[in-house]
Amino acid sequence: MAKAELFQKDIPKEERVFYYESEEDDPIKTDEQEKKQEVRLPEGYEFVPANPFVRLYSAILFRIFKLFGQYYERVYWQAKFYGREKLKQAKGKGYVIYANHTNPFHDVFGPALAADRRIFTIISPVNLKIPGIGKFLPMIGGLPLGKTKDEKAAFNEAVDKRLAQKKVLVIYPEAHVWPYATKIRKFPAGDRSFKYAARNNLPIYTMTTTYHKRKDKKRGDLPRMDVYVDGPFYPNPEKTEDENRAYLAKKAYDSMVKYSKKNTYEYFTYKKVNKKK
Repeated sequence: MAKAELFQKDIPKEERVFYYESEEDDPIKTDEQEKKQEVRLPEGYEFVPANPFVRLYSAILFRIFKLFGQYYERVYWQAKFYGREKLKQAKGKGYVIYANHTNPFHDVFGPALAADRRIFTIISPVNLKIPGIGKFLPMIGGLPLGKTKDEKAAFNEAVDKRLAQKKVLVIYPEAHVWPYATKIRKFPAGDRSFKYAARNNLPIYTMTTTYHKRKDKKRGDLPRMDVYVDGPFYPNPEKTEDENRAYLAKKAYDSMVKYSKKNTYEYFTYKKVNKKK
């Protein structure tokens, strides 16, 4: 089944079951993902463009992207957003949003609507190879992870710069997309993705997407969404940076679990099986 079909058309009920051995399994396989280890960033890749015309083009493209996102989220998914007023508490400083990873298309547009300013999202370099839209992802805020020592240094510098500019960093700590999942998975990287807020002494928020039955049947059994923003959660000044990574990771996980309990419709079912010997 093509990846897009999972999210753009109603799927027969008997096909809405995924069997997994580990929470780190990836239910969606694409040619790009299979070649993930081979993907490299272009030579001299600029994480923060220096050219003012590129920056202007990026700003315009993001506005268009967000405008389209309004239609996609509100009309296609009938999404409702709750808790955005909590973002006012982070006025005058950057912050990081951690979200559950259940729909690759919503996961692109949703944070742009949930946040109160421009977002920059950590993505895998493999996403730059997606036909048609891959090359535009950096223009609308995609920050691909570097692999070499120099790329990692440049990436970290870019993240800190964007947060210093009072922008929003978006991270999906579950790593893999599980279509329409109603439970929160353990974070494969542990608390490592929480280093950005910890080292910059900035707050974090969570964005938890939940699924519910539609009142109409125009899109068959496809669910609609409610999206909950929670926070802010600040680093503890009495803890070390490493301690704050673990502290913030627990805060985020507990928050996402709390709001995941608001799910009222299981469109896809996930069943764990024993690992193959």
